[in-house]
Amino acid sequence: MSNHPTKRSANQSGRLLALVLPFLLLAAGCHRDDVKVYRIAKDQDQSSQQSAPALPTDSPNPKLPPGHPDISSVPGAPASAAAPQLTWKTPAGWTEVPPSEMRIGSFKVAGADGKLADVSIVPLPGMAGTDAANVNRWRGQVGQPVLTDDELQAAAENVEAGGQPAQLYDIAGTNPTGGSAERILGVIQHRDSMAWFYKMTGDADLVEQQKPAFIEFLKSLNFGAASQTPAEMPAANPAASGDMGGLLSAPAPAAGGNKPNWQVPAGWQEVAGGQFLVAKFTLTGDGGATAAVNVSSSPGDGGGLAANVNRWRGQLGLSPSPDNLATPVDITGGNASLVDFSGTDARTGQPARLVGIVVSLPDQTWFYKLMGDAKVVESQKDAFTQFVQSAKY
Repeated sequence: MSNHPTKRSANQSGRLLALVLPFLLLAAGCHRDDVKVYRIAKDQDQSSQQSAPALPTDSPNPKLPPGHPDISSVPGAPASAAAPQLTWKTPAGWTEVPPSEMRIGSFKVAGADGKLADVSIVPLPGMAGTDAANVNRWRGQVGQPVLTDDELQAAAENVEAGGQPAQLYDIAGTNPTGGSAERILGVIQHRDSMAWFYKMTGDADLVEQQKPAFIEFLKSLNFGAASQTPAEMPAANPAASGDMGGLLSAPAPAAGGNKPNWQVPAGWQEVAGGQFLVAKFTLTGDGGATAAVNVSSSPGDGGGLAANVNRWRGQLGLSPSPDNLATPVDITGGNASLVDFSGTDARTGQPARLVGIVVSLPDQTWFYKLMGDAKVVESQKDAFTQFVQSAKY
């Protein structure tokens, strides 16, 4: 069997089992979602290619900033558009189970003598906390002490997930409840503006035995070319506990699905921005240096200024700040605040600068972000500010 499954379209008759209702909205106040799983016809052996269900619908969660929109409320978008069209090959002996909370993939692995392991796939917007904080959280789950950044870097194993590099952390310890030997294989990957967490947890011997299958599973992941990961989201909960089960939220398009009327500066090239961006522009400087401008919006306050500023800080590897670091910007019909940070792009590891402007209108919040090479950002900062000021909503 090929290690790279061939993409199959929904209209290939006889090859695809019917998929109905990628997810169901539950009644208000319910904290779990019933998710229908898309299933692609199985291969002849025990491995099968599977397609991820749409991201679960958000339910009320006090951990989210007040006024935060849920991902199910994006007007005008098909239900399945909220999630990447992720497919995979399920290893022999793994049993797929309905995802829960923010999982878009969930599996059980059974071994001898009743031994069990759990596998999960969880995407979160932005940095979703630092890698060190998340790995040390996993270490705490099996009774292991906190490691320094240098120690964690030395412990990371380079692996491939969906054709891109990722870091695997193999953590052995003890189940804090039963005292049995337990092992975690935790993988962190940053793709676009999403942090992806792939995790196997369970009996230490079984997880060790399944490690090669887990690594092959990561290689089989296929992020469909037609799909878009959320490239810009208002702040989500960066400190989700457990298996990163915090709820995602997504910005809503402009009212009526239309962009504001604005004056695009000379030299800016508009490009496709994905499902959750209202607009995206690329900017080019000397020597091929680049930066990008992303524009998104949310109903209400989008989670608040502080939460979104700290989300941007996380994208540059900066720690959250309790201080109001924004300066006011003059606009018509609302209030605007500007922040300017320098750091390291978490996706590329290269120095970067970010200038962000948050525009607060009576019933809508707009997020403008200029990020990339520091020299390009510096040369475009005034044009970026004038672009935001020119917008008519």
